[in-house]
This record gives sequence, structure tokens and C-alpha cells, in this order.
Amino acid sequence: MVSSEQRNAVLPDDAGPLGIICGGGNLPLVIADAASRRGRRVVMFALRGFAAVEVERYPCHWIVLGALGRFFRLLRQEGCRDLVFIGTLTRPRFGRFRLDLATIRRLPRIARAFRGGDDHLLAGIARLIEDEGFRMVGAHEIAPDLLLPEGPLGTCVPSEQDQVDIEWGLALLAATGPFDIGQAAVVAGRHVLAIEASEGTDRMLDRVVALRKEGRIRVPAGTGVLVKAPKPQQDRRFDLPTIGPETVEAVARAGLAGLAAVAGAAIVAEPQRVAPLAEERGVFVVGIKPTGAGA
Repeated sequence: MVSSEQRNAVLPDDAGPLGIICGGGNLPLVIADAASRRGRRVVMFALRGFAAVEVERYPCHWIVLGALGRFFRLLRQEGCRDLVFIGTLTRPRFGRFRLDLATIRRLPRIARAFRGGDDHLLAGIARLIEDEGFRMVGAHEIAPDLLLPEGPLGTCVPSEQDQVDIEWGLALLAATGPFDIGQAAVVAGRHVLAIEASEGTDRMLDRVVALRKEGRIRVPAGTGVLVKAPKPQQDRRFDLPTIGPETVEAVARAGLAGLAAVAGAAIVAEPQRVAPLAEERGVFVVGIKPTGAGA
């Protein structure tokens, strides 16, 4: 097993080829570019049905869920010891896996991993992979410069009421975290407008937009905060809260004042775009101290 010290250590540049298990979105390429800049060879393992074809910019193998035997063979063939899983992935239906013999042999463990929330599933699959001699590492270990710093990005800052809403949101996420549900909530005037579930942050914010149109949300535009924090028990090698330009656009579209995420425990995709876009849209983006849900 990998110790907490190993998990928290920044990997050396000569740690060998890095395997990136690619879900959807642009984060797999962001992490690949960061590793490549450090001189590390990258091999993409793209999940069919989820990963974007653009990941083929790097050496790439397309893989399917359930074919563990081929996956392990490819990892050893490429010399990959360290693996990162990054990108969006809809929780798969267990019955739709295309199982090979290696997967069938591990079915009892896989079935147990499915008996819980997303964190329980990811942790169970990670242990299975690590028992084969590989090491799962966090995206933040590969690209620590992508972690959200403490304080505002840009000149827009939260008001006193926004600060109250941020603390309210953190307390809410700390309370819901043990149930292994979402990592985000929208709060306005200490009133909870939305909690993220399996739909993800962007669709949760779409719900806020729809509720405004229906007259169900009556707080004025420019109030309310999107708060994001990891779950208290979360293995931070997987599924850290992520923000990016799309999040900023969605926050502005939802009529909120801004967004707050736990500093050092959230990834900023395309950080060079986030601050100027937030300025342009008139919303704040702030890294908050790791208290409450993010402690």
C-alpha cells in the first residue's frame, strides 16, 4: 500500500513514464502538459466513451471499462508505474462492463467497490490497481502549480455577506460529506439554493438558472456564492474539486456573486484564463482557508 507520506510527496522528474487514465474534459491534457514540461514521458490511457480524441496528441491507448487484463499488460509494456486518473466520468453501470478474464477473476472485489458512493468506488478500484504493483498518485502531485492558492484571483473580492455564505456552505458540505455526495453547494443569505449530487457542478448551476426563471429564487442577481470543498474523508488522489473558465461562466450565468473553493484542495483548470474572465464577468474567485469541509 502507498503511505500518506508517499501520497503527499511531489514526485521526482525521473520517476519514469506517467500513465494518465483519461476521463472527459480537458484536464487530462492539462496534467499531461504539466508532466511533459518537467521532462517526464506521458502515456495516455483513454476511456472510450469519455475521453476526448485530442488526448492522442500524446502516445495513447484506447481502453474500455472492464478490460483489466489488457490495461495491466499495456501499463507494463509502457513501463508505467505511476498512474493518475483525471477527467469526468459518469458512474458506470456494473452490468454494462465488457469483462475480460482478468476482470472476472476480480469480480467480488469490484462488486464490493460498487456498494457505496463515488469515493468508495474509486478507492476500491485504486486498491485493486495498486495490488498489481502500480501506484495511484494525485493530479496535484504532478502539477502542484494548478492548485488554487489562498486569496482572490483578480480584484473582485467577496463582501461580508458573501463571507457568511461561504462559511455556511462549508458547514453544509462538512455535514453532507460523510454521505459521499457532491462537493459543491450554492448559498445566498444563509439560504441553501442547491446542493450538488450526481449531476455535477455545471448542471447544478443550470438548475439555479432555471429556478430563477421560474421565480423560485428571489434573491437579487449578484448575490449568492458557489462553494466547493473536498469531502472530509476523501482520498485526495481522486476527484478533487475543480474550477475553470466554464465554472466562472456558469456562476455568472446563475447570477451569483462569485465562487469560493478550499485553497490547496481544488484544481484550477486553465488558471491563466480564470482571473481575467472573472474580472470581465464581475464575479469573484477566491481560495479559502482549509477549515470545515476542507480541513
